[in-house]
Amino acid sequence: MACAVRAVRPSRPLALAACLAVALSGAPAVADEAAARQAAAAQARSYAIPGGSLAATLKRFAMQAGVTLAAPSALTQERTSAGLSGRYTVTEGLAELLRGHGLRAVADANGGYAVEAAAAGADSSPATADAEAILPTVQVVSNLLGEITEGSGSYTPGAIATATRMVLTPRQTPQSISVITRQVMDDFNLTTIDQVMQHTPGISIVTYDSERTEYYARGFAIQNFQYDGIPMMRDSAYSAGNTLSDMAIYDRIEVLKGATGLLTGSGTPGATINLIRKKPTRDLSGHLQLGAGRWDTYRGEVDVGGPLNESGSIRARGVAAYEDRSSNLDRYSRQASVFYGILEADLTPNTLLTIGGDKQDNKPEASTWGGIPLLNSEGGFNAMPRSFNNGADWSHWDQYTRTGFATLDHVFANGWVAKLQYNHQVNGYDANLGAAAAGFPDPVDGSGVSMWVGQYIGRTTSDAFDGFVNGPFQLAGREHELVVGVSSARRRWRNNGWYNLPDYRFDVEDYYHWIGNVPRPQWGAVPDFTNDEVTRERGAYAAARWNLRDDLKLITGGRWSWYRNQVADLDESGVFVPYVGAVYDLDEHWSLYASYTSIFSPQSLQDERGRVLNPLEGNNYEIGAKAEFFDGRLNASAAIFRLEQDNFGIESGGLTPTGGVAYKAIQGVKTEGYEVEMSGRIAEGWQLQGGYSHHVSRQQGARVQTLTPANEFTLYASYQPGGRLKGLTVGGGARWQDETWGDIATPSGGMQRHTAKDYWVLDAMARYEFNERLSAALSVNNLLDKKYYTIFSWYSTYTWGTPRNVSLNVTYRF
Repeated sequence: MACAVRAVRPSRPLALAACLAVALSGAPAVADEAAARQAAAAQARSYAIPGGSLAATLKRFAMQAGVTLAAPSALTQERTSAGLSGRYTVTEGLAELLRGHGLRAVADANGGYAVEAAAAGADSSPATADAEAILPTVQVVSNLLGEITEGSGSYTPGAIATATRMVLTPRQTPQSISVITRQVMDDFNLTTIDQVMQHTPGISIVTYDSERTEYYARGFAIQNFQYDGIPMMRDSAYSAGNTLSDMAIYDRIEVLKGATGLLTGSGTPGATINLIRKKPTRDLSGHLQLGAGRWDTYRGEVDVGGPLNESGSIRARGVAAYEDRSSNLDRYSRQASVFYGILEADLTPNTLLTIGGDKQDNKPEASTWGGIPLLNSEGGFNAMPRSFNNGADWSHWDQYTRTGFATLDHVFANGWVAKLQYNHQVNGYDANLGAAAAGFPDPVDGSGVSMWVGQYIGRTTSDAFDGFVNGPFQLAGREHELVVGVSSARRRWRNNGWYNLPDYRFDVEDYYHWIGNVPRPQWGAVPDFTNDEVTRERGAYAAARWNLRDDLKLITGGRWSWYRNQVADLDESGVFVPYVGAVYDLDEHWSLYASYTSIFSPQSLQDERGRVLNPLEGNNYEIGAKAEFFDGRLNASAAIFRLEQDNFGIESGGLTPTGGVAYKAIQGVKTEGYEVEMSGRIAEGWQLQGGYSHHVSRQQGARVQTLTPANEFTLYASYQPGGRLKGLTVGGGARWQDETWGDIATPSGGMQRHTAKDYWVLDAMARYEFNERLSAALSVNNLLDKKYYTIFSWYSTYTWGTPRNVSLNVTYRF
């Protein structure tokens, strides 16, 4: 739990305020911190930890007790535990778990513990020892968002809380979830969320243009984003930063598959992306990184964190990154900067205050708008070079994000916890766009294409609050767990748009010799249209994890939601979204699970009469198996899912009264599929993350949602040989997606199906650690320079995939 994570060794005071984006001056230190921690550890609370490997049960105990526990794998491997049930202090609980193993827990002066071999004839009661005498081990660090992956060196997560607010391991969570840990991001140089999604099993990407991408899971677009568990919706039409997020400030990215209405309220049924921010460290630590890559790409990153006072009760961290890159596209470049600061203060031994903020700016030049027309005027494929840029020289789509957040965590003596969280976020854009994108070019003289030209300036201001309590309770002789919470969100979108240019020349003289050298439009003083929409959501949720037997857990819960958008004429009140999940442990490693939830998602799509389609409604069913090996260092899962939906919007072929694309609602859409995934350590020095997914959406037997592949495969792995090659890490990966297709416009005015072929992309990496501080890494993406493209049938366009590119990074850690 965040307010109870403890240091292993004493820390010295550091003057970090000048290096960090946030600082707290004049805050009082907490008196006699060590004594307060010892007093908290002496208080008994209830535990219900199932049996399993000794390492796994120790990890779960440390997480629930809110202490740092260091346990060498050499001491815990091949050992099992019967678990722990009843009321114990921290010292009593550790003694009981270690009883009979010839081990004991040694307490340090700062409230942490380490497992060591007990002397012959000694019991397993915790002892006190100098912190410097403790053998080097890996710490278990967790909070109310789950276990921190930074520093774990692992490709798999520990505990997570995205599904229910309860901190559970992947095996205990009755839904499919994929997590890209900090180690994966570092190994494969994943600096953007687009790159993270490419590595995530079961996720596909549809590219609109140089500044916009859309992520899909199980055939549905992902519009639900969370930041440290707080829901924030993304508007993909007027994109403003979500899919350009820099990864320098995040510990991990969690992708919860399927419907997530219990915590998100309204939302799409494909998945939710939860971005978990980095947290301050209790000792001075950080890194400096410089990188360079193909197409004049340069990047610098600095990350510093540590305590601000003698006791370490006040900690802070700051991150800054800047990237200047061109690309394979002619004339295109983008400058991106990100700044992040966070401060934690232990107000009491059991109360933690966190405040922070971040800002990111993305400033491109010669932005594309839409893609390349798929067909020429003769109906043949319009094959253009991979370097072709349809954007004008002056075209740009600036996007920015500003976020401020605060949380207050408190742990009660009876094991209950309370969390209050507030998030304020501004997502803005300044888009002045022009692109040669409409029409069918004549293969002889390049005529027949016209420009899209428009200016859009706006922003979405979001305020979100969430508060919950979570803890154990006794019933029928067993201990169960309950979470109860409320949430509220308000989003205001304001936009000004210009498109009316009666004197502007839109025709492109020769498409095949287009270089973007066209006049900049002179926009009027008054916009041609404006938007000002306010969306309000409120909700109350509750979930209970029932300990029916030692090997059977049942989760039941639901959410009552209120949703209102007056401009779009959307008003849904008192909508109940149920949640049911069950997990049955077959043995120490394997579990079976099943889950069910309903789907509720208001939509702003309009029909040809301008009426908004009714909300998406349906049911989500999922069954599967999960496994946990090597003390939780390897996780595996297999799932079969089925979605049943009504009011699913598809293009009608006509236009709305305002000229937009019109949709119609179809009933009885069924999506069925399966997924398998594995992540973590498979052998000494070997780690991997990979998966295969299959899904098909049909309505009355006919396929729908064909822009996303029905089949996908992803596998990335790394190896550390050791011995004479100690310090070397080599790795690589492959991703494959099935063919996709869509109906596109033809020169004759009709429609025809166009299919984009399936493709493989291979990547590789190598890193060498010269010593514990200095390392260098080489990454190669699209190793074989595969030439492939994806289509966007709504605009009858396509976009080339990125050619082979190489980057080199040098990192200094301290």
